[in-house]
Amino acid sequence: MKINLQECSGRHPAARPGSAPAVKNLNFEVALGEQVAVIGPSGAGKTTLLHLLACALQPTSGRVLLNGVSPWSVGKGELTQLRQSLFLAPQVPPLPPRQRVVTSVLAGQLPNMGLWRSLRSLFYPVDIPAAHAALLQFDLAEKIFERVDRLSGGERQRVGLARGAVSNASLFLIDEPLSALDPARADQAMVSITRMARERNSTLVATLHQVEMALKYFPRILGMREGELMFDLPAAEVTQDILTKLYDQHLDELTGPAPDLPPLDFKPAPVVMQCR
Repeated sequence: MKINLQECSGRHPAARPGSAPAVKNLNFEVALGEQVAVIGPSGAGKTTLLHLLACALQPTSGRVLLNGVSPWSVGKGELTQLRQSLFLAPQVPPLPPRQRVVTSVLAGQLPNMGLWRSLRSLFYPVDIPAAHAALLQFDLAEKIFERVDRLSGGERQRVGLARGAVSNASLFLIDEPLSALDPARADQAMVSITRMARERNSTLVATLHQVEMALKYFPRILGMREGELMFDLPAAEVTQDILTKLYDQHLDELTGPAPDLPPLDFKPAPVVMQCR
């Protein structure tokens, strides 16, 4: 899927009406099949950007074009169809605690299931081999019939990513996928995510706190700060001086560990998820 942002501004999903925009006048394009990492200090507007791209948040000004279509200028049916072609993985995946892992993973197929098949899948998973193959990519195959509330935070995060492997999305939007993972699991997750998108020729946009992982796995880096795009460069051209300027007064985020996940009882603001 092709992305084109034109003078795009938008508020954080949890912001009050009339508050200042979290992203301001963004202009950039992402080609079909391209893989892009978005970095920047806390409050840079990275999550808001993903929600704009996911058609979950309407711009306050400017336009988001997906394959040349403005989501907010089409009918409800066409908007639903457009949302079905993307996959949004939030940092804290919305997994029902009493649900089995296999059912949570197969929720990635729900936008393309008929009503009867989706209802049946709640009681008897309709594609267990697909769920197993997806979990295997994230080293979770043995957890396929566990309940979600028996998983660690990192395991839940990987289950959320495994949903993408069973979807048929042409645009993957991944928000801080490594925040609960140790270095070995983080590398495994990045290999799986980037390979999955590459094999499908799907576009991938991921926000990352771990700058070294962004530079290692993504050929193109967008640097954001205070809602503005500070640079758009090939990874090989992102120097330490550029990073130091981007994280000025936030150097602990550039050199320190990733922030902890919110507590398990944290309830983020509702967004359009298309059952992903």
